[in-house]
Amino acid sequence: MKKLNLSFLLLFVSLSCLSQEVNDKIKLFENNLNHWDKSKTKKWSLKERMEYYNCNGISIAVIKDYKVEWVKAYGYADVSEKKPVTIQTLFQAASISKTINSLGILKLVEEGKLKLDDDINNYLKSWKFPYDSTSKGKKITIANLLSHTAGLSVHGFGGYEKGSVLPTTIQILDGMKPANSNAVRSVFEPGLKFQYSGGGTTISQLILENTTGERYEDYMKANILNQLQMTGSSYNQPPAKETENLLATGYYAYGREVKGKYHIYPEKAAAGLWTTPTDLAKYIIETQLSLLGKSNKILSKEMSAKRLNNQLGVFVYDFEGAKYFSHSGGNEGFICNYIGSFEGGNGLVVMTNDGSARIMNEILCSIASLNNWEKFPLKSEKESIGLAIRKKCTENIDEGIKLYQKLKKEHATEYNFSEERELNVLGYEFLGDAKTESALKIFDLNVTEFPNSSNVYDSRGEAYFNKKEYALSKKDYLKSLELDATNSNATQMLLKIDALLKK
Repeated sequence: MKKLNLSFLLLFVSLSCLSQEVNDKIKLFENNLNHWDKSKTKKWSLKERMEYYNCNGISIAVIKDYKVEWVKAYGYADVSEKKPVTIQTLFQAASISKTINSLGILKLVEEGKLKLDDDINNYLKSWKFPYDSTSKGKKITIANLLSHTAGLSVHGFGGYEKGSVLPTTIQILDGMKPANSNAVRSVFEPGLKFQYSGGGTTISQLILENTTGERYEDYMKANILNQLQMTGSSYNQPPAKETENLLATGYYAYGREVKGKYHIYPEKAAAGLWTTPTDLAKYIIETQLSLLGKSNKILSKEMSAKRLNNQLGVFVYDFEGAKYFSHSGGNEGFICNYIGSFEGGNGLVVMTNDGSARIMNEILCSIASLNNWEKFPLKSEKESIGLAIRKKCTENIDEGIKLYQKLKKEHATEYNFSEERELNVLGYEFLGDAKTESALKIFDLNVTEFPNSSNVYDSRGEAYFNKKEYALSKKDYLKSLELDATNSNATQMLLKIDALLKK
């Protein structure tokens, strides 16, 4: 009996020490997010960083030693309702949907119902992909779809406002109304190079339905999500009514709420998953254990290795021999990211209902440092110049631009002056708020700073178009095309402007 009591006491002390260690990590993470970064002169708390980046809500799951080490949520799922984020709050996984989709497709491959290297038209029954001369006689395979090497158009999808008429999958693939995206077609021959295509993933959605005879969301729920015990997750679009109280509201950069709170994505495989960090952590751990041959809830060890080594639904990063698999996502008002190590059982899932991804790297580096991830590069980033001048620009645009010039002169090494998106995002905030003159002044500054960028002229052209100054808008779009002949938006806008000028 004494031995038993002693053993129990040792176990209790061990668990208490472990709990204290985890609590200390969480405390450091929350109170000094950039504790690892010696270049920072200020000690920032997570709360301060969320306020700085105007990030409304964050949910996090940390994985260590093939287990969920801790899960926490911060901020608001809905600001106007004062509804806090909890660890049960559901976020749109956006393009992380593609990662879980690949499990569904590869499960069918292991069952012998699909072959990775077969022509996709062998499995498409309700619709056939319309090959043309662009593909140069080469056939698109399922592996091409999952690895984004199919040479297909349509990078991503904007979704649909709640209450809108939703297109069918075939209407989406053919770009037919009410679809709001272009047709999914060949832009170069398959297998030639990588080009990200949510359109290609949508073809895999149709292949799954045509093969199983089931609705996509039903098959994925029964055969993938439930098997991984991702019990809160669903591909239902729109989401089921009983989950309504758990859904986060989406926000654009700088806090503007998405109309209707979130968009609907009938492109389920590409962007339609609602989930939590805890559920995604279960997927990461299963993948890690499958690679070790210790679990096969979905895929065998061999197929899991093939999936990662060929980047089928995942992206792989090799840091001096230490490998990590990852995928990020961004829907209207939602940003998310996950990463897992090939070895050692480390990982992280971060989900936000915010349109800015800036805080992601800080969270990732903080956790990687706390848990000593093998050879993971801790990347220090300069402060955002767009955020630094935003408040002043909102109060007085001319004073805000003066502040930009002062900071560039006196603190050039501390702020990010090297990326055009810093000013571009700010300009679009003003444009979205119908502050066209302020937007134009920001875009003017961006043109001055990045005169060889096609995008900055495209952005200013849009502002002039909104102001109905069509001649100036045309001039900018022509300059944008001169710098980038592939800018299809500029081409379309020029046609629209010419039509208006003829009236």
